[in-house]
Amino acid sequence: MPSATGADPVIRVLPEPPDLPEPLPEPAVDELRLETVLGALSDPLRLTIIQKLLLESERFDHTCGWFGLDRPKSSLTHHFKALREAGVTRQRQYGLERRSQVRVDDLNARFPGLLELVAAWTPGA
Repeated sequence: MPSATGADPVIRVLPEPPDLPEPLPEPAVDELRLETVLGALSDPLRLTIIQKLLLESERFDHTCGWFGLDRPKSSLTHHFKALREAGVTRQRQYGLERRSQVRVDDLNARFPGLLELVAAWTPGA
């Protein structure tokens, strides 16, 4: 969320740890389509998820429980799948849990400035 000083929010990109599981299926960078990405981001909950990942990440990737969202697991699963299938996030399977991260480099390469707009978004404004 934007800072009280009016400065642009800082997108956090944490280094990739070694020995990561392979990502779940996702579109390649050259297959990312703006209308698909914007469609995924048109839902306020998904926009909130991405903004939180961009600005508040504490680890390389996060489980859905980290977000503190009061929604049924089936609903959250749907939202995280929509983000992954649109190419906004990358998900990896760690045993029984899936962890997500924003595809910052890929999205910046295809749609420069998009993530800065998401980071600066104010809910309800």
